[in-house]
Amino acid sequence: MTYEYLLLDIEENVATVTINRPPVNPLNTQVFKELSEVFAKLDDNDEVRAVILTGSGEKAFVAGADINEMAGLDLVGINKMNKVSRAVFSQIENATKPVIAALNGMALGGGFELALACDLRISSEKAKFAFPEVGLGIIPGGGGTQRLQKIVGQGVAKELLYFGEMFDAAKALELHIVNEVVPVDEVLSTAKEWAKKLASKPPVALQMLKLAVNTGSNTDIESGLIIESACFGNAFSTEDRKEGLNAFVEKRKPVYAGR
Repeated sequence: MTYEYLLLDIEENVATVTINRPPVNPLNTQVFKELSEVFAKLDDNDEVRAVILTGSGEKAFVAGADINEMAGLDLVGINKMNKVSRAVFSQIENATKPVIAALNGMALGGGFELALACDLRISSEKAKFAFPEVGLGIIPGGGGTQRLQKIVGQGVAKELLYFGEMFDAAKALELHIVNEVVPVDEVLSTAKEWAKKLASKPPVALQMLKLAVNTGSNTDIESGLIIESACFGNAFSTEDRKEGLNAFVEKRKPVYAGR
């Protein structure tokens, strides 16, 4: 399937989704629709075991939502767009495959929210980050106020959200917003290295890990432990568990079938 604003490449069990609206790849209703469609298809594709999400060019991963589209919307229209964006970000956050954001450039506003919805983030050393919405008389509406504070804590989140100032990749690494910072020309290759490592691991176990972490983060410790126990049982019941344990005993590399 071809997309108007997305590029899709699948190689060695890794899917790379590129948002292609140069020069800064803004998010509009059509991009949200296509992201929803492609992630639904990738979830159903057993050959895909890890996903990379990036932007075209080196200037921006995603420099926010499409202001031109937003400016022409009334309250009903913006609420509809906001509902779509939140649904897509949650879909990516809860995808059955691990999702790595390859941050090739600026991640601002909605682009920052999109990055936070991914499991892992590899950043260019030249990338910039900000939630500038307050300066426009609005606030983040795609989950930024919630996902950011879970990573950096409420106090730091309020500082970043209230002032809306731009900060660099080194600061993002210091705050644990990104997992690694690399030179510009190594962002995608590093993301692919990480994705290939994840693709070699047992898919069901990874899915259960993601489910346990994501779901457990939204509940109390006792409920989280119950969720973890259920996910542990699901992983333990797979053929991949038998393969993993047998390979360990036999001192060989495991080959996981995904079941």
